[in-house]
Amino acid sequence: MSIKLVGGLRALIAPVAVVVIGLGSAAQAQELSIATGGTGGVYYPYGGGLAEVIGKYVDGYSASVEVTGASVENMALIQRGDSDIALALADTVYQAFTGTGAFEGKQIPEARALASIYPNAVQIVTLADSGITSLEDLRGKRVSVGAPGSGTELSAQIILAANGITYDDFDPQRLNFNETADAIRDGDIVAGFWSVGPPTSSIMNLAATRSISVVGLSDDEIAKAREAEPTFAPYALRAGMYDGMAEPVQSISTPNVLVVNADMDEELAYNITKAMFENVAELIAIHPAANDTTVEFTVASTPIPFHPGALRYLEEVGAAVQDHQRP
Repeated sequence: MSIKLVGGLRALIAPVAVVVIGLGSAAQAQELSIATGGTGGVYYPYGGGLAEVIGKYVDGYSASVEVTGASVENMALIQRGDSDIALALADTVYQAFTGTGAFEGKQIPEARALASIYPNAVQIVTLADSGITSLEDLRGKRVSVGAPGSGTELSAQIILAANGITYDDFDPQRLNFNETADAIRDGDIVAGFWSVGPPTSSIMNLAATRSISVVGLSDDEIAKAREAEPTFAPYALRAGMYDGMAEPVQSISTPNVLVVNADMDEELAYNITKAMFENVAELIAIHPAANDTTVEFTVASTPIPFHPGALRYLEEVGAAVQDHQRP
């Protein structure tokens, strides 16, 4: 696996050995690029684990991990062919595929799914003594809504707008996960949004140095958000997930989708899908979010058609694929 920075920086850093089954040397392998997100989220380590699985179990291929602005940027990378595989939130994927919402006039009809891999939970984090206990308390405050072009920002905008709050009502800061945690720690902002598979390292690191509070959503706030975005689902952040989090916190979640372009070779898409599901223990060892990387979660959650190669694997294992998931 190798790691790249995307978004102006495309320099190769920290190369490590790639194991490719069935080839004389890794140099003979065709390299695939995997668009992930910032290093403080789950996309980055998950993508690294997937790259290793591809290198070990997909003959003739290795993979590199790209650090990106996450979901929205990743869909554009897939459309342009700058990345071969991308991780993106289901709401972003659906809007890109249908040309709605943030992608109105910028439709990406060639997007196809390999799988849905785990749910992203919206986590609104503040310091325990901030006095922030609800969405309404964000009015007039400096709040991080996620990195520019990220699925976190898209989810934050939908949740806030559905509940009558716009960027005019507070001072939005567009920071990535690590920047958000640092800004909360330093008192530069009062709260931040994360849309990521919990637990995530940047919040864990913040909770290790400051007493934090995770702001819950009410039943009414969740209902309004789901009316605005049908890919949302209720989600309970478990007690003890972060230091000082004594009680469960009610929030909302969005599935994460593994996306490719429709022009990917069918056999390659099949082999990647098969390798991922049949070696998921190796992904779980890298991040516990992969516990949800199952065939059952995939067919229950994927909002766009599967790539024919992925569909072939799912049908081979007897999955109940839905009509809208067929190309």
